[in-house]
Amino acid sequence: MQRDRLLIAEMITAATRVVELVGNFSAADLDADDLRREAVLWNLTVLGEAASQISAELKEAHSGLTWSDPIRLRNRLVHGYWSIEMEVVVDTASDDLSPLVQQLLAIQESLPDV
Repeated sequence: MQRDRLLIAEMITAATRVVELVGNFSAADLDADDLRREAVLWNLTVLGEAASQISAELKEAHSGLTWSDPIRLRNRLVHGYWSIEMEVVVDTASDDLSPLVQQLLAIQESLPDV
């Protein structure tokens, strides 16, 4: 359970960071800013990697969260990095990550103290 607690915290941090980094940037703006784009992509990778390592028990206990989404995005970024569509990245940051963070915070609160 301690490992899951650490992984959930990593996911919250990574997702929050992506939302902050994308901010009001358009896909074109993000694509033109190498450092910001790479930071966003790195944090999305961390988010998906942490999600992939969450225990099956925690995933089952919180099956309302679509655990596979950040994992699939991570795999796409890592294995198809040459053809990433910044529009998808910006839309994900704008539409999906804040609700995900809220779900993760609720899960984090539900975990027993160690």
